[in-house]
Amino acid sequence: MLIPVLLFIVGLLFLIKGGDWFVDGASALARRFHLPELLIGATVVSIGTTLPEVMVSTMSALSGHGEIAYGNAIGSVICNAALIAAITIAVRPGRVDPKTLKTPVAFFFAAAAIYCIAAYVFGRFTRVMGIIMLATFVAYMAVNVLQMKNTPAGAQEASEEEEMPLAKTLILLVLGAVLIAMGANLLVDNGTLIAQALGVPESVIALTFVALGTSLPELVTAITSLIKGHSDLSLGNVVGANVFNLVLVSGVSVALAPFTVPQSATIFGMNSSLVLEIPVMIVVMVLLTAPALVKGKLSRVQGVALLVIYAVFCGIQFTL
Repeated sequence: MLIPVLLFIVGLLFLIKGGDWFVDGASALARRFHLPELLIGATVVSIGTTLPEVMVSTMSALSGHGEIAYGNAIGSVICNAALIAAITIAVRPGRVDPKTLKTPVAFFFAAAAIYCIAAYVFGRFTRVMGIIMLATFVAYMAVNVLQMKNTPAGAQEASEEEEMPLAKTLILLVLGAVLIAMGANLLVDNGTLIAQALGVPESVIALTFVALGTSLPELVTAITSLIKGHSDLSLGNVVGANVFNLVLVSGVSVALAPFTVPQSATIFGMNSSLVLEIPVMIVVMVLLTAPALVKGKLSRVQGVALLVIYAVFCGIQFTL
């Protein structure tokens, strides 16, 4: 039991450092080609911080553990919104630009609708659903690129950092991707062993520990953005990462290995996933984004409320 726990921790560390290097390399590459910072945050950084979820979910689905792939996607959305964004908002609330949030928020709820149809209507995620999710991902990226093309060049702030050498940039990208792949492998294999040893359903492990572990790159990015005074970039990265969790993370795993909606427990005689997990995912995203879109600012009360929801959610998961 000790060895799987140690390897699980090593896997988390690999994911964290790999995600960090990949984001640094990807951002440097984007700056080299003079792409706007907002585009980097909404696309490159979000993709980089979501890579751990992609790798974990894909490997889980291919190895026959659809519960981990499913739980990791939903759990990461809940973790990003109700823990990561909530901590940064509770510590340092600030103003955001509603215009930058409209596109990722619209795509998130469109993706959530697809997710709900698959879960509530069909009860399984088919390969066709996976392809639809991936098509949504392509559309989201295309819309972002088109929006950024219409952004005046003068709106960008000049970077005070020296341009990273191309060789170093490529090395960071490659090493980051390798560490992410290795970390995801260790996380899935040993997370499954730990779950079996403790008698805890794989979906619960995925919804909590695995989701938190794969979401750590978003936490680092969010805190760094807030410290530097870019609260809109922080929130944009979290919302963008959540879009990717549904359309890219789930899309890849479902397209490769379709699976049915897992059932680890029941609430009121119904699958707990349909009664608790998907509704909580929708609620925390509404609570996170609605005030930002309507008022253009984030409040400390909002952050505390999200943290309370996350604590209750985790408590219920381990008592079912």
